[in-house]
Amino acid sequence: MQTPERRSPGVLRGVLVSAFRRVMRLYFRDIERVGTSPGPRTRGRVIVANHTNALIDPILVLTDAACEISPVAKSTLWSIPGLRWILDRAGAVPIVRRKDTPDKDSAANASAFEKIAEHLAGGGNILIFPEGTSHSAPHLAPLRTGAARMLLAAEQQAGTAPTFQAAGLEFDNRSDFRSRCLVLWGPVRRFAEIPGDPEERVRAATALMKDDLAELLVEGDTHEERLRVARVAELLANDDGDGSLETWSGIGRQVVLAQRALRDLDAAVIAQVGAHVDRYYGELERRGLVDAQIASGTRDIAADSTPPRWQQVALIPLAAAGLALYALPYFIPRYIARKHDDDAVSTVKLGAALLVYPIWMGGLVVGAFVLLPPPLSIAAAAIAITSPFAALRWLDAWYQRRRDPTSDDLARLARMRIAARTAIDEARSRLPT
Repeated sequence: MQTPERRSPGVLRGVLVSAFRRVMRLYFRDIERVGTSPGPRTRGRVIVANHTNALIDPILVLTDAACEISPVAKSTLWSIPGLRWILDRAGAVPIVRRKDTPDKDSAANASAFEKIAEHLAGGGNILIFPEGTSHSAPHLAPLRTGAARMLLAAEQQAGTAPTFQAAGLEFDNRSDFRSRCLVLWGPVRRFAEIPGDPEERVRAATALMKDDLAELLVEGDTHEERLRVARVAELLANDDGDGSLETWSGIGRQVVLAQRALRDLDAAVIAQVGAHVDRYYGELERRGLVDAQIASGTRDIAADSTPPRWQQVALIPLAAAGLALYALPYFIPRYIARKHDDDAVSTVKLGAALLVYPIWMGGLVVGAFVLLPPPLSIAAAAIAITSPFAALRWLDAWYQRRRDPTSDDLARLARMRIAARTAIDEARSRLPT
């Protein structure tokens, strides 16, 4: 195996990261950041992140950081045609997992760990997902000790003093195209400051990584519990008129802490909050409305990313052309992704789109020049290239559209919302001071 340094593709890697940064801005409607990401001068750092969205996760971390980072990935990814080239250009390091190779030699990864340690000691940076696999659980999976052992091995190389930093990833609808995501960065930790013998330091560092990740994420013991926490956080955030994921995340983590404190004191209060919140959100879904409409008391709400009405009207001709020309390639990735696990849906959609769209667009451009004389061919080619972006703006507006509630809807749902908020306030009053 090559070392990350020798893999480093320099300019080509920079072009790839820049290209994927733009792809992420296309795939997600909005990407928010909380905390300080690694700067361009960051050296010898291990980034540890949660893992619920397959290959989308490393792309988000690598494109949000300003420094070069070599991701650690499962070795089976190198067997996927086309992906191997990208992984090598990105300086990725393959690790053989026991679940992929049950009879693997215990020393199979020793060489990889040694070279990663050399990379860190030489000032390189590493991204690793210590849960070991992408998953759909509503909480962190147990962390492996590999990341901490890499830090220990790097320290023993007596080069750059190694540090580590947690990166949390949250999504409002992780499998949906044009959804939103939040990248949260935790504090930078110095491995040298962790005391004890080698094994004690490895365990302590792993525990600290878990604590740092847990501090960044909204978790629940079950999917139902996490959904309820998310809904309570949304209610409280909308009271302040702030629909950002940053605010939702901050409130959500406070709700999780409050729930844990109340669980032993008065579980009935938690059940009461859950019943009111579930009843209210069930009615919202039945009527095709969202909490922000009820919180604001208005019939319509406009999302920040929705283009102004005049812009939507001006884009109609180009958007209509885009919808007509790209209808088939738009649905191909969705169809392919239906056959995969939830945590891999976005990755499959993105991968299929990166293959299908350029081929389709290239075919349209070539067809324009073959079938039409200039200047019609030039105009048709320009439409083929620009129209999907206009259509994307229209799709954003379409997916974020909401039914106008009637006065009776607003009144009934406002009463249900007040009941839910009253239950939440009652639970708050039971918290120890």
